[in-house]
Amino acid sequence: MIVKRTGRRVAFAAVPAAVFLTLGLSGPALAEGGKAYQIDLAQLNASGSSGTVMLSLKGNQLTVQIESEGMVPGQPSAQHLHGSTKGHDFHCPDATDDTDGDGVLSNTEATHDYGDINISLTTAGDTKATSGLAVERMPVADKQGKISYKRTIPVGQDVVDHIKDLHVVQHGIDRNKNNKYDFEGAGKSELDPKLPQEATAPTNCGEVKGAAVGSIPVGGIETGGGSPQRAVVPVTVRDGAAITVLAVVAGAVAVARKRAAAVATGRGTTGSGA
Repeated sequence: MIVKRTGRRVAFAAVPAAVFLTLGLSGPALAEGGKAYQIDLAQLNASGSSGTVMLSLKGNQLTVQIESEGMVPGQPSAQHLHGSTKGHDFHCPDATDDTDGDGVLSNTEATHDYGDINISLTTAGDTKATSGLAVERMPVADKQGKISYKRTIPVGQDVVDHIKDLHVVQHGIDRNKNNKYDFEGAGKSELDPKLPQEATAPTNCGEVKGAAVGSIPVGGIETGGGSPQRAVVPVTVRDGAAITVLAVVAGAVAVARKRAAAVATGRGTTGSGA
């Protein structure tokens, strides 16, 4: 388990999916009987942003849950699933893709690597690629620069079949560090001259390919009797609680395995403890 320290909080940005799936995570991003993918968002444009994405597919319903930080406070963040459903091998870009050498990786430069918009992750209304700049329907970062987003979207079979070829990208940077998008920071956007470049440049990216993946058993974890047991693992906890949470996670996994082994051997479980 990788623990990322971000200021005064400890973010579990890379908790293995096996932990989530073994515990039967009851968070909204995981659909029973479907597949779930956990993705880490890595910063672009030296933005300092990061986050965790949980994607789950159940039939043709895609649930997207994003928890990110280091965004521009109080500003909307355009966000999308980029990539191809036709087998093209796109991937997240890096600073070397700043081909004009102006110090800003623009969306146009990055698109060469992560592909065009496939789904616009809006908060309401349609999710078509044509809504990619519908900033009035994109999530807005809070005063601490954090975004929490969750939406279930019906998708085509092409997305279901090629979900691993897509990438989650959030946009919006603050090059001149004044907590807003303006033209002084990086000029006009190449996508729309009415928008600052800061508003459309990518701030982070995460690939579905290579992400932790697993199946969610219908009904959760069987424990030898009674209703299925579930445990919610928080994405972010206070510093002082980090060790406790790690212990709870480890203990819960051990209990689940012990009970599963007992059922398999016909011994069952007795007593009030594990």
